[in-house]
Amino acid sequence: MECAGKGSRTPCCGGPPTRRCHRCRAVAYCSLSHQVSHRSVHKRECERLEQQVKSADMLNDFPFTFTQQTNQVVETRCSFLTGHGIHRLGMWMYECSCGLSSISFDNTRLIDCWNLPSELCPCKGPSSPIPPKRLTTWKDYYEWRCIPLYSPAALLLHWPLTIYWAIQLATGESLLPEISNELRIHYLGPEKELLQLAVFGELQAIFPGVQVHIDLVGPAISHLRDGERIDLNIYAQCNEMDCRCKYSVANHSEGITTRHSRAITLRLHAGCYHDRYRDLLKDSFPHIIIAPNAGIAAYTSWLPTLEVIKEIKVPAVFSDYCEEASHLAASCISSVTGTAPKIPIQINPFRQPLRVEESALYIPCYSNCFVFGL
Repeated sequence: MECAGKGSRTPCCGGPPTRRCHRCRAVAYCSLSHQVSHRSVHKRECERLEQQVKSADMLNDFPFTFTQQTNQVVETRCSFLTGHGIHRLGMWMYECSCGLSSISFDNTRLIDCWNLPSELCPCKGPSSPIPPKRLTTWKDYYEWRCIPLYSPAALLLHWPLTIYWAIQLATGESLLPEISNELRIHYLGPEKELLQLAVFGELQAIFPGVQVHIDLVGPAISHLRDGERIDLNIYAQCNEMDCRCKYSVANHSEGITTRHSRAITLRLHAGCYHDRYRDLLKDSFPHIIIAPNAGIAAYTSWLPTLEVIKEIKVPAVFSDYCEEASHLAASCISSVTGTAPKIPIQINPFRQPLRVEESALYIPCYSNCFVFGL
């Protein structure tokens, strides 16, 4: 947590920011002088932040037994992952800060194991191949996929489920026609997803019979991986050697195909979207653009990208960690496009159910927490 007055005329006192605004309780200062000097800036946001703090209970409301436990006990991500036996393993490597030092996005080997028992992860196809008409909560999804509510799988599944929810919102606003047999997505700004790509195989279950093509574009993608193609023909596996999911792997290696073969195709592209979009449009004009945890207000590189999205007239859905970041992003979108977002800022029911530990504000922050779009 940083002092909200950091960067003012006088340097911070060096101590922790313990003086919280008595009204909104969302920001804190290192000293009284910084609180006073920042007052003219903060008064424009104070009421808005106060309302966001009041929505904390709603944002913290999850059906999982493990979220109830973490709300009662101050628990770090490391201790949570350690308690489930998945700390710094495989796809979970990037889910805590201590794994960051060993992260390399140059790795071309697909990490395709949940490191969880079969009962805790969707390592096989669903028992009911057709999902309910509309999944609207984590509880809906877990019941359909027969996963117990104490499973931490949602910490990774929020990526494909956020794609699902973005499609639902765009379709509901008539920005996107009903999906038939093909779905083309331009996915902007991936980072930790690059080490968790196998979870996108879950889209086979969510969109049965649909060929899903996802072009992932972003500066975090190494130039060594530029143009790399990944076909997800099977689900990420569990850690049980005798599980049925291992037979799917064997069949695939022997050339035995199913109706899901080549169902999900991922292609990686290094660089910013506004620098790469012309070549991408030649090969794959998207049905929709999705940008998770976009941080539009924080990065100036978004301005030319928003201009491109406006130019090509493709529906775009964004997400961010908190309501305030989404509010600032919506202002940026309006200033560039001249119109307000067509999909208003709203809570993503499939946000990651574990708080972001390092937040700039004393408000609830979750990966893919709020969604909005144009």
